[in-house]
Amino acid sequence: MTVIIPTWQTRALLLKCLEGLLTGDATPVRRPAIVVVDNASTDGSADAVTAHFPSVTVLRNSRNAGYAAAVNRGLQHVLSGGGDGPLALLNPDTLCAPATLDLLAGYLDSHPRAGLVAPRLRQSDGQPQPFAFGGDPTPAYLLRRGWQRRVHGRYLHDWGDLAQETVDWVSFACVAVRAMAARQTGPLDERFFMYFEDNDWCLRARRAGWTVARDTRAEVVHLGGASLKQSDTARKAYRRSLLYFQSKHYGAAAALLMRILLPLYRL
Repeated sequence: MTVIIPTWQTRALLLKCLEGLLTGDATPVRRPAIVVVDNASTDGSADAVTAHFPSVTVLRNSRNAGYAAAVNRGLQHVLSGGGDGPLALLNPDTLCAPATLDLLAGYLDSHPRAGLVAPRLRQSDGQPQPFAFGGDPTPAYLLRRGWQRRVHGRYLHDWGDLAQETVDWVSFACVAVRAMAARQTGPLDERFFMYFEDNDWCLRARRAGWTVARDTRAEVVHLGGASLKQSDTARKAYRRSLLYFQSKHYGAAAALLMRILLPLYRL
């Protein structure tokens, strides 16, 4: 398996992520190939990876063009070689063991129509990460989700659900992707600078005939799973991507409706 890690200003987290992938139970046979795509970080991330993990391929972008652009460069680098092995997209703020990647690759082997599969995501406190999977964010779905949070004070989904296998979308914090599905679905939409690129790609993959799955035997810790609540910049990017997603897939009227209802919409 080849792992693609897009990064920007995450030096310490990135090195910790790589250490978990390349040491410990990572034998030479199971050790994944890794491609790090650095979005013009100024914290020395790229140089640190080269110094500490010389086996890792580092691609350096000249500017921070966003998450989707970084992933696309990694995908192009890997897929241009013509290989058909599974790929994995992994955030630098995750802790993922090689055995987890083995489980995800095994799931793809045993489920030929699965285009991509994600593990359970947990936060640093051990709790299931909210919004790690779900239904397509149609206007009706988002209103139902917002109603649950505003009126009933609870999430629409049970994020710790171990039974739900096939879903509409999964978080790309960690996901294994079949190479054929990646080629058929095409690159991530770079108009999503951050957020909703995973929803968009999963929807396009399903329209191409692939299923989106969770393998709850596999588990990854996502240290940044709560970052949206802590960053005003991230919240603004989330809302821009949300409106673009609505316009792209459900039309201008849906985007206008969501814009009107945004003050009532709870992230």
